[in-house]
Amino acid sequence: MAETAFLAGPAIRRLRRREGLTQAAMAARLAISPSYLNLIERNQRPISARLLVQLAETFDFDPRSLRQDEAVGGVDGLRRRLADERFADLGIDRDEIAEWLSAAPQAALAFARLYDAGGGVGEVAASDPMDLARREIERWRNHFADLDAAAEALHDELRLSNADMGAALAERLRQKHQLSVRVLPYDVMPDALRRLDLHARQLQLSELLDQSSRNFQVALQLAMLEQGEHIAAIADGAQFADRAAWRLFRRHLSGYFAAALLMPYGRFMRACEATGYDLTILQRRFNVGFEQLAHRLTTLQRVGQRGLPFFMARIDRAGQFSKRYAGASGTTMLESDVACPLWNVHRAFEQAGRIQVQTVEFAETSGQTSHWFTMARTVEGSAAPGGNPAQFAVVLGLDAQLARQLSQARGLSLDPAQEARTGPGCARCHRGDCQQRSLPPRGAALQFDERSRGLTPFSFGR
Repeated sequence: MAETAFLAGPAIRRLRRREGLTQAAMAARLAISPSYLNLIERNQRPISARLLVQLAETFDFDPRSLRQDEAVGGVDGLRRRLADERFADLGIDRDEIAEWLSAAPQAALAFARLYDAGGGVGEVAASDPMDLARREIERWRNHFADLDAAAEALHDELRLSNADMGAALAERLRQKHQLSVRVLPYDVMPDALRRLDLHARQLQLSELLDQSSRNFQVALQLAMLEQGEHIAAIADGAQFADRAAWRLFRRHLSGYFAAALLMPYGRFMRACEATGYDLTILQRRFNVGFEQLAHRLTTLQRVGQRGLPFFMARIDRAGQFSKRYAGASGTTMLESDVACPLWNVHRAFEQAGRIQVQTVEFAETSGQTSHWFTMARTVEGSAAPGGNPAQFAVVLGLDAQLARQLSQARGLSLDPAQEARTGPGCARCHRGDCQQRSLPPRGAALQFDERSRGLTPFSFGR
């Protein structure tokens, strides 16, 4: 069996300098040649598993220090940060980012910390609690293996007692926590969908919730009761200075466990592969809402059993993001303040409840393009009687090269020549031939054409 090997030059060099050793002295202690150690430190040779064990035994060395890239979210994490419009003129591509992270991981980590704290130029977006929580979720690639394993074990236990998951969840709450589930009229709970009444020993749910939402709320309550300490420990590990960000991250983790309980990893992955990730079948088979399903599809990164790398977003009619998770997709489509009007996620509002599919060529701020297959559908919140429910479009996407594995892509042309040419919102998009443009990109040099009869009587240069 071949040894596992990877590049770790900067980490080995820092270790040697910390120990005050020359390359010859360190090589002698490791029983390797100085020239081989020199090649390792320059990332021209990988470090093998055997040598990694020697380092751990010979020096006070933690192998986890070799995974500094995880602290910034890997190449994709740096790529999302460098998608900022302030770096648009630099044209930094993915290969350069990978080289930087491999050659100087500490420097990359320093940049990521500075950027997340405000970019060093007074930016306030990165200090927003919601943004801080989202960045932490992206650092994990929205996959929390321990929570998945715990939820899967509990799901298997519940199914042994009752095949009806809704009934099994309620019974678990009653037997283990002495809490009953009670559905109450809207006029009794006008301002809440879920309420825990410890005096009455009840989990009270609003009648406005459909069955899939009731199941999710019961699963969410079980997450807080049975995994609360574990979830809090993960949130503590993020070391947020802002308590609001900590609460938002903890809430996300609770929802993650609830979704994993309703859609346990192994069973869900088998269903995805058997159906070609058919969204309609998956939604009905697991009795979940479309938004719950979309969330779950961004989390399928278990080692040895990975699913397709989806991203997910929720967008309102004005094109504003209220949720966005890149997962393991590496996309930068979600880094803008608003969505491109040429993205057919907006068309979903015109055909409520129907899935809109589209292949898009996305203009990166670096000047390169990426290609994506996206599926969008409207979802509605619970509204008061007589009122209009809030409506959003939930969009799922993945690399267009992977789209042929999807049932929703069957029979569709995936020819790149037919892709919609979208960008990161007009203020950050440098496509010069877009007729939908409402304003020029920030920092562009305008060149006015007084004879123009079009809607955008200007051109610009980068």
